[in-house]
Amino acid sequence: MSAPASLSPVVVTRAEGSEGPLSRELRELGLQVLSWPAVRVAVADLAALERSLASIQSFAWIVFASRQAVGAVLERMPLAPRGVRIAAVGSATAQVLRQRGWPVDLTPDEANAAGLVAAFAAQGSSAAAGVKILYPASSRALPTLAAGLSQLGAVVTQVEAYRTEAATLDLTHCREWIARDAIGAVTFASPSAVTELAQALGETDFQRLLSGAAAVAIGRTTARELSARGHAATVAESATLHSLAVTTFRLLQTRA
Repeated sequence: MSAPASLSPVVVTRAEGSEGPLSRELRELGLQVLSWPAVRVAVADLAALERSLASIQSFAWIVFASRQAVGAVLERMPLAPRGVRIAAVGSATAQVLRQRGWPVDLTPDEANAAGLVAAFAAQGSSAAAGVKILYPASSRALPTLAAGLSQLGAVVTQVEAYRTEAATLDLTHCREWIARDAIGAVTFASPSAVTELAQALGETDFQRLLSGAAAVAIGRTTARELSARGHAATVAESATLHSLAVTTFRLLQTRA
């Protein structure tokens, strides 16, 4: 696929740098990329995670909802623990695990926290009852996954594996682009990116940005955060950066 010269630039709000995977995929599709990292991943206090990993055999499952959580755990435990089953939210997270030699026993049909809870529930009423589950998560993890598994009767230990923080944006640069009304789409790979971009730009500029540019979300949870702020989002066909890039490209083609 190649992009017509008329396609407008795409904003990447993911903290990945100009050569990150989403930016690279968009450029390979012929699109101009504007890097506006609204959030960044920071090192957390990992004492609770390390204590949990030291007693990993007491858990029946480890649940991963992001690649960052996978990285934090595998840095400290390169080999999959025997007798502990692994669940992953989304094919991208599952792929990282498999590439590192970890088996993945459960992935949901719908790549979000609610989907994984539903996948556990589909195993039967006794599948989660009394089962100990380790959930290494972001500092800003929504309660959906832990609360949903707990409601099924599981004993969930949620520990911080990494911190999600606001990044420092070049607001002058951002506002110059917003004033030009020349941006074609804004990509969001997490609810935190929506929240932090809105806060950094301020309500007026955030509304102006998305009144002209299409919002493209990696998944339904991120789309719901945009909807809560009054903006409909196009959701990527699957919760991967590749799909986010392709969905954005195709959307811009229809708007050209």
